[in-house]
Amino acid sequence: MTHLTLQAVTRRFGAAHAVDSVDLSVPDGKLVCFLGPSGCGKTTLLRMIAGLETPTSGSIHFAGRDITRLPANQRDFGMVFQSLALFPHMTVAQNVAYPLKLRKTTKEQQTRRVAELLELIQLPHMANRPVTQLSGGQRQRVAIARAIASQPKLLLLDEPLSALDAKLREAMQVEIRLLQQRLGITTIMVTHDQREAMTMADEIVVMEKGRIAQVGKPLDIYRDPVSEFVADFIGLGNILPVTYDGAGGVSLPGGRRISVAQPARVPASSSDIRLLIRPEDVCVKAASDAAGPNRLAGTVTFIRDVGASLEATIDCAGFTLTAATTPRETPGLALGMPVLAELPPHACKLIAARAAP
Repeated sequence: MTHLTLQAVTRRFGAAHAVDSVDLSVPDGKLVCFLGPSGCGKTTLLRMIAGLETPTSGSIHFAGRDITRLPANQRDFGMVFQSLALFPHMTVAQNVAYPLKLRKTTKEQQTRRVAELLELIQLPHMANRPVTQLSGGQRQRVAIARAIASQPKLLLLDEPLSALDAKLREAMQVEIRLLQQRLGITTIMVTHDQREAMTMADEIVVMEKGRIAQVGKPLDIYRDPVSEFVADFIGLGNILPVTYDGAGGVSLPGGRRISVAQPARVPASSSDIRLLIRPEDVCVKAASDAAGPNRLAGTVTFIRDVGASLEATIDCAGFTLTAATTPRETPGLALGMPVLAELPPHACKLIAARAAP
């Protein structure tokens, strides 16, 4: 069952299109991330779903009902803002109970529901503590508890983790994901952090300049991006201009030919092609190994060593490659060392070049 459907949704501010003719279906019970750079329209799109912005054109349907112009307070959605917007003069319990109070729920029902939610977010011992005395992660959990207190049919999260430090942010990503799965609530989250989207989402909606660039499962988008923009935004990647020869191979900068396993989606013009290979797919071999197809001679010019893994930059005379490896796979790797960079054909993807601005 599709819970939420957007049809040709557009939002203009003067002559500028913040969101441009977006069509999207959000499955019931899934966590979907709107992902993209600042200014791509993802927050505006979320605000239209929430009822905080009105589309210039198009329609939004939820559970078969047209809600395009339904006021936000009648949509029965929960929302967590980037600022969290907790009430500093209230305790934890009072913050969580606030939406229940607005709905004129009885005191007994409020007390029971607040107790349930504080157990769910593992803060029952802090019910009477002012929110100003909580850590960032604790405030985050209280904001989510407040958003789901009235059992909304849809949960909307607008970059809720952006103010947290890196370690706490990663911990909260897991907590929110586990909570969402336990509740089974349909959730849409806005983020500009691709790692966050990859960690949390059932489905990612990549946005570019107000439009949807690609929709899919995280690994599908990472492994099979449809364009240079998506490939560059989702994770690290070696993206090289190439010329397709029409026979399963491409010419790299400098003229070296390599084979690709699946030359699909080749644009009509060979100047519009890029080759994508992820760093973990580049195999670093000793220079003394036998030369062969898809093996390129190069020199190590930079190494980022983080203990369990290595990231090496390899100059291949005309272009550079980044390879992700480990000390066990490439013992003794050092700056200035001649190596062979092997590009397995199955890992070489041909994608459309980024559109000119």
